[in-house]
Amino acid sequence: MNEIINYFSTIPSSHRALILAAGIAIFWLIESAVPFIKYDYKKWKHAGINIFFTITTIIVNFCLAFILLKSADWATENNFGLLNWLPEYTIWIYAFVGLLLLDLIGAYLIHLIEHKVKFLWRFHLIHHTDTWIDTTSANRHHPGESVLRFIFTTFGVLIVGCPMWMVFLYQTLSVVATQFTHANITLPKKLDKILSYFFVSPDMHKVHHHYVLPYTDSNYGNIFSVWDRLFGTFKTLDREKIVYGVDTHMKPEENNKLSNLLFIPFQKRRSPNS
Repeated sequence: MNEIINYFSTIPSSHRALILAAGIAIFWLIESAVPFIKYDYKKWKHAGINIFFTITTIIVNFCLAFILLKSADWATENNFGLLNWLPEYTIWIYAFVGLLLLDLIGAYLIHLIEHKVKFLWRFHLIHHTDTWIDTTSANRHHPGESVLRFIFTTFGVLIVGCPMWMVFLYQTLSVVATQFTHANITLPKKLDKILSYFFVSPDMHKVHHHYVLPYTDSNYGNIFSVWDRLFGTFKTLDREKIVYGVDTHMKPEENNKLSNLLFIPFQKRRSPNS
C-alpha cells in the first residue's frame, strides 16, 4: 500500500493523461471488435464531439486544480474531516472508507442533485443526449457541469478530510470505471449482476441512460453501487429494452451537433413531445 500512496502522491500529469487516453483506446478497440450494439453512425464524428467535451473537462480541472490541492493540504494539516475524526484503522480500511465517501459526495450526490434541480439538469442534460453510448461518452460533460462537479469534489475532499494521494487515486479509478461502464460492451448477465452488488456494472449504468423516466432518474453511482442500493435509487431493466438518449432531445440536430449541445443549458426548456 505504501507504494500506491507514494505513486499517487506524486503522480505526474502525463501519467494521468496517459491513463485516460489508454482507457479510451483499449475500450474502443474492445467495443469495435465485440460491440453490444452495432451502431449505424459516423464513429469518428461522434467521438470528436465527446472528446471535445473531455478536453474541456480536463482544462477546467487543470485550471482549478490548485483549489483541490490547497483543500486537501488544509484538511490534512488541520486534522479536519471524517477520516481524521474516526478511530485509527489500517491503511487499507482508511483508503477504502475514504474512497467510498469521496464517491458518495463527489459523484453520487452531485449526480443526484443535477437530476433534481432544473437549472443544473440543463447542464447535465448534454451527457444524456448521447444516443450512441460508447466509451467516449464517459466524459461528455458541458464545461458548466465540469465546474459544478469540481465544486462538489472539493466539498468532498474537505468533508472527508482526505489527503491528495487519495484524491488522485479516486480520480484515476473513476476515469477507468466510467470508461468501462459507458463502453459499448456487455458482460455475461450473471457476472454483471454479481458485479452490480459491489460496483457499478455496465448493465446497471446502461439503465441510467434509458431515454425516459423513471430509469433516467436512477443508478447515479460512479464506482460503488452501494449508494444506489442504500438510498433506493437502484433500478433494473433488461439490456435489450434500453434506448439511449433523453426524450426531449432525440433529433440528430439536437444531440449530435456541437454548437447546439453547448447552448442547450441556455435554451428554452423542452417537453418530450416538442
